[in-house]
Amino acid sequence: MLFLTVFLDLVGFGMIIPILPTYAETMHATDVQAGFLQAIYSIMQLMFSPIWGRISDRIGRRPVLLVSILGSCGSQLGFAFAPSFWWLVLARGFAGVCGANITAAQAYVADVTDAKSRAAGMGMFGAAMGLGFVFGPAIGAGLVQVSPQAPFLAAAALSAANFVLAWFILREPRPASERSQARALSWSSVVATVRAPRLLSLIVLFFLVTLGFANLESTFSFFLERRFSYGQREASFVFAFIGIILIGVQGGLVRQLVPRFGERRLVWYGTGLMAVGFVGLWLSGNLLSLLVSLLIVGVGNGLNTPSLSSLISRSAGGDRQGGVLGVNQAAGALARTLGPLLGTFTLRYGPSAPYITGAGILVAACAFAIFNVAEPPDA
Repeated sequence: MLFLTVFLDLVGFGMIIPILPTYAETMHATDVQAGFLQAIYSIMQLMFSPIWGRISDRIGRRPVLLVSILGSCGSQLGFAFAPSFWWLVLARGFAGVCGANITAAQAYVADVTDAKSRAAGMGMFGAAMGLGFVFGPAIGAGLVQVSPQAPFLAAAALSAANFVLAWFILREPRPASERSQARALSWSSVVATVRAPRLLSLIVLFFLVTLGFANLESTFSFFLERRFSYGQREASFVFAFIGIILIGVQGGLVRQLVPRFGERRLVWYGTGLMAVGFVGLWLSGNLLSLLVSLLIVGVGNGLNTPSLSSLISRSAGGDRQGGVLGVNQAAGALARTLGPLLGTFTLRYGPSAPYITGAGILVAACAFAIFNVAEPPDA
């Protein structure tokens, strides 16, 4: 049921991501304003993810997941009926406030897996996200032909259906007696969850990788439009191609590779492959080179994400999963705040400029991982 919940949520999310920048352009948004529209979601996540994580440790994962799904429904309706660009910003910010689903879902996975199966569990979680990105953009590409608002209305309806299913079927993974008794809204307790050097190194690495990758997320639709003359429909199918890669890697390949190489090495390899793929995007000039570069980026991201999430989860205490993963998502949110601003700023130097910047950040992240990331004690 958790897999289905995440999948349905990401289908709705995937419907709008490829079309949101160009939808903002219809409201006369500049490149920088479009970057801010992407960033405001992450700014809100930066502020609220640690809080939601600690709340989920105290009251359970299910209530937090339900709130986040309902908030997603409201934000999609806000997009559909926004009369101006700044209403879009407001709806996007509200989505960020309620965007606790990733933290709570990851903590849910941690609750129901042991250390040996943690990376595989995180991989299946990532595969659900990948499936969402396969179906979401494809559905969005068809609906946008009906009207600019149709993808947002469909995403809202999907979120509403997801909420009903989760309400009646999704169960809490841990009894109340096993939950944290810490004060949910204590910032000192949030900070205390990540004081250990091992955790700090992993969260810094997550920040760097996300910062580099955010250069792609925030500018890719513009890149496809300006270098390849691809519209919303073509962009949606390219996003779906990335989703297919993530499904294969996170849903199957990671499970096979973790016992052989370990999560630490997969983090190294994944980050390095992402850097190589970004250089390929910078140089790409035709569809074949574009798809090969995206294949490399997708494989790298698919290896990195579940392996790094597993290392972070295994380095946290059993009653601190939500808090630690919440702080980690806040670090990612900070990166997704700065990344779009950096990416849209560098667009002035050409449509592929953000990818050489992203490649440089990912090379630095790979070096940091090699010298600073260790396996947790239970390895």
